[in-house]
Amino acid sequence: MDKIEFHYEVDGDDFTNAGSASTDFKRKLKKMHITPAIVRRVAIAMYEGEINMVIHADGGYIDTEISQGEIVLRLCDRGPGIENVKKAMTEGYSTATDKVRELGFGAGMGLPNMKKSTDEMHIETQLGVGTTVEMKIYINQ
Repeated sequence: MDKIEFHYEVDGDDFTNAGSASTDFKRKLKKMHITPAIVRRVAIAMYEGEINMVIHADGGYIDTEISQGEIVLRLCDRGPGIENVKKAMTEGYSTATDKVRELGFGAGMGLPNMKKSTDEMHIETQLGVGTTVEMKIYINQ
């Protein structure tokens, strides 16, 4: 299989379309006959990251790559950066506003769920610049 790539733009604070990129990518993976367990893991990781971009950042983009052995998700945002990555990885920790919580988001499970759903996850963040999260899900395991 050659490498297949898709690109998605994510608008910040757009809760109406939040999740549309991950839904589209999930549909594409199903059409490619990727196993349901892998599709589920990818969909969870990408959705959580996409929602984080809507909640905490001024949007950004998601690049995806599908190759013979893995699926790579690269999420790059224009947000404030993550002040304390270790703390942000703690289940239940959230910096979401009351407005976001009233919409049913901001439970502090985004990054932990992303980590649980992937085989590898790396976070690069710079305060005042943004955050890049790269996740890998191995297909042939």
